[in-house]
Amino acid sequence: MVPLSFLEISERLKNMSLPETDIVIGIGTGGIVPASLVAFHLNAELNLMILNYRDEQNSPLYIKPKILKMPELSLKGKRILLVDDVSVSGKTLNAALEQLEGLNVKTLTMKGKADFVLFPEIKDCVKWPWKI
Repeated sequence: MVPLSFLEISERLKNMSLPETDIVIGIGTGGIVPASLVAFHLNAELNLMILNYRDEQNSPLYIKPKILKMPELSLKGKRILLVDDVSVSGKTLNAALEQLEGLNVKTLTMKGKADFVLFPEIKDCVKWPWKI
């Protein structure tokens, strides 16, 4: 397991060229803290989209992710950065993208697959500083 600190994540954000963003949407629950950090870094509005797909042991609970909460504001014309902690299979990220179809959306994950990946070199499991 690869341990990462808030400082390492902050430094990587400072050195990454991210797109102009009006609103950061964090995918909950895993993407809430990363999205908060990214929104703060970009000085952008933050909102959440809550999906349920995996349990605490990372095993799928459903065939596909279930949308539990959508952002409650108008997203038309906004430059959106959709953030999650990890995207391996892409199911959660793709389910969120389906809900935002037709909008100007880019994706960011801490590791895995996305338009922007903060730690593309990490292939192992990560000990995130916000998880006990």
